[in-house]
Amino acid sequence: MTITRDAIADILDEIALLLELKGENPFKTRAYRQGAETVRNYQGEVVAMAAANNLKDTKGIGKALQEKLHELATTGKLAFHQNLRAEFPPGLFDLFGIQGLGPKKVRSLYDQLGIDSIDALKAACTDGRAASLPGFGKKSIEKLLASIDLKEQFADFFRLGDVAPLAETLLDTLRQHPDTLRAAIAGSYRRSKEILHDLDFLVATSQPATITQFFTTLPEVHSVIACGDTKAAIRLENGLQCDLRAVSNEQFPFALQYFSGSKEHNVALRSRALKYGWSLNEYGLTPKDKTTAAAPSVNEEADIYRILELDRIPPELRENRGEIEAADKGEIPRLVELENLRGTFHNHTTESDGKSSLEEMADAARDLGLQYLGIADHSKAQFQARGLHPDRLLRQVESIRSLNQQWDDFQLFAGTEVDILKDGSLDFDDDVLEKLDYSVASIHGSFQLSEKEQTARIIRAMENPHVTMIGHLTGRLLLTRKGYDLKVEKILDCAAATGTIIELNCNPRRLDMDWRHWHRARDKGVITSINPDAHGTEQLQYLAFGIRIARKGWLRREDVLNCQTLDEVRSWLAKPKGQR
Repeated sequence: MTITRDAIADILDEIALLLELKGENPFKTRAYRQGAETVRNYQGEVVAMAAANNLKDTKGIGKALQEKLHELATTGKLAFHQNLRAEFPPGLFDLFGIQGLGPKKVRSLYDQLGIDSIDALKAACTDGRAASLPGFGKKSIEKLLASIDLKEQFADFFRLGDVAPLAETLLDTLRQHPDTLRAAIAGSYRRSKEILHDLDFLVATSQPATITQFFTTLPEVHSVIACGDTKAAIRLENGLQCDLRAVSNEQFPFALQYFSGSKEHNVALRSRALKYGWSLNEYGLTPKDKTTAAAPSVNEEADIYRILELDRIPPELRENRGEIEAADKGEIPRLVELENLRGTFHNHTTESDGKSSLEEMADAARDLGLQYLGIADHSKAQFQARGLHPDRLLRQVESIRSLNQQWDDFQLFAGTEVDILKDGSLDFDDDVLEKLDYSVASIHGSFQLSEKEQTARIIRAMENPHVTMIGHLTGRLLLTRKGYDLKVEKILDCAAATGTIIELNCNPRRLDMDWRHWHRARDKGVITSINPDAHGTEQLQYLAFGIRIARKGWLRREDVLNCQTLDEVRSWLAKPKGQR
């Protein structure tokens, strides 16, 4: 059984969690967490190295862990991990997906009340039993119940960033089959929706039954839901359903357009086709009666839009939110592309809660071809994240200035992710902030404020001349925590008036601000910075998700600060906030 780097790291993380549940030595727990990070960040083919037992003298991987990695890499499983898991009821692990529950609280619930599932937790919170335990006050229980309700609401949904690696792997496998002529992923994945219910694969082939059978035998398949001559449905280990439709090469453009959706976009497009005398569906474009001439030939999806006298509409925009009207007028914007990015801001290092050093983050950014990287470690209020006090921050600034002397074509920018306090003041005084190249102001607490209070809080922060951008605007965590109450329209008005950037935080757990607000923000003159909120070198790759969401929000290259060149960004940051 084959196993991936990420799967190995996830198993090591789970071992650490299980050991913490058991109350094991914290140093032992930390060793597995460190091992997981070493595997994720290893510069080389770590799975192959582990299989060959060639990880000797690797920092962060001791002899015992080497043996376990060898077992994982060669067999795809680890007896030590499976035995640990067997000590606990399977449903207990679901509790870790509930916001506000860590290992200590889960252990307390299990030991004291026998709670071993989400259903049991919900019952204990409702009937008052959970309130008898330390740390489970009235507000805590209300939050737990709200988190359970949210989890139940999204029980069959998955985050875009969690699905993407699997989706692309399956697509590559389908493309490599000798009977595949063309293949694509359609549905909400192609439209870059932030959360997905399933994946829709489409294959053009002259041997449809061969392809559907092949699809059901892929190694990633956990169970087969259905398999016919042209359709198949499977379920993966994580519960995600994947549907496949096999069509002829001639039908492929129509099927791709149809199954990409959205439903509302398709209804509007079919209505337009009828005005031209054609019926549009997943099989073709045909005359609706004998008085209508046959439609021109279609080889690619773009031909369908051209025949209907529309600009091609990028898949990300197909939500029936004005895209057909814009295409009719020739006003579909040229959307931002990944290759347009020149750098990024809002990244963390080991100085706060990051897992990579300043030098490692710089090297990774340069390897990606970026011209600049902004460092924004947490401010002192985030003590649990080792937030920096002014003296540590200014020493980091000196380190950044020193490192910059070695590069002519790359620059680190010295910043901070400064906390917006409850009253809208900042965690650093202006005399500290003015020594930095930029600052990201973010909320990390007091989420319960009213919409009016929360909005005023952020507006006060934006009015500070040293606040360059607002980080993860709504504070949402997809599928686990709703954003706090905000009047986004007022925030955007203030951002436009003060020249404050609204970050597009492209951590797949956030993707915040929501894509539904970006078109309006753009029209108000608000610009963004696409930031990964990276806590390790590998998370710089999140920029790809940021581009997908930016495109979905109708954003162009000129709407994104970090599409500017190094010289342009230097000049932009050097100007006073009100003159940019």
